[in-house]
Amino acid sequence: MATLAAVSGFIEADALAVAVAGGLWQHVDVVASTGSTNADLARQSREGAPAGRVLVSGHQSAGRGRLARRWEAPPDTSVACSVLVAPRRPMPEWGWLPLLVGMAVADGVRAATGLDARLKWPNDVLVNERKLCGILCESVGDLDHPRAVLGFGLNVALRADQLPVPTATSTRLEGSDAGATTIVAAVLRSLETWFSAWDARQDVVDAYRRRCDTIGREVVVRVAGGEPVRGRAVGVDAGGGIVVDDGTTVRTFVAGDVEHLRPA
Repeated sequence: MATLAAVSGFIEADALAVAVAGGLWQHVDVVASTGSTNADLARQSREGAPAGRVLVSGHQSAGRGRLARRWEAPPDTSVACSVLVAPRRPMPEWGWLPLLVGMAVADGVRAATGLDARLKWPNDVLVNERKLCGILCESVGDLDHPRAVLGFGLNVALRADQLPVPTATSTRLEGSDAGATTIVAAVLRSLETWFSAWDARQDVVDAYRRRCDTIGREVVVRVAGGEPVRGRAVGVDAGGGIVVDDGTTVRTFVAGDVEHLRPA
């Protein structure tokens, strides 16, 4: 079902609910504005909401990214979307969840807009080397009833003067006039496909590698509390870690910030 909210036509609640009906997403809510869709779904989960719930907003006033970084875009320019899932796989394997969301966003954006969306490890979605989408996944619940909230913030109609940083972009700036409803529906359908495959223990590693633009690039990896590591990204392992060869040692990182270096 959809809970209809007036969002200036930016997100059409009924059309979105129809577009994703019949599968994993059992309840779709669309709101004009909220603090954080992730925080809202985490609260709903604690209150007993079932998995399969989706919350979409055209504005967040307290959006968060990785490392608790805050961000906010003008209303009706970006989409914040969070889903509540109950993975069957054990929590130590949940490190794949943000990578799955990245795959889903890249595939959904490509399907809805025709833009060549690629991944920068672990889950930044880029178009023409500019960041289109940020992703934040969080565990909720307890050991007896483990759940996760998977969230993404996707820039749709931001103008150049509204970008939070010069390295960001939006689907509109990249030349697509696809609407927010169409894009979010495509992402949610793709996320259902990839989450279900992973949860059924189907192989998703090769699919991620094909979409990951970091592999084969010269990179700098920065990990909290450690020295930056420069080298060539040579692969992604079965656990989702990025494998970097610095010319002396081959290391695997399961967390960190990656910078793509331009060829000299």
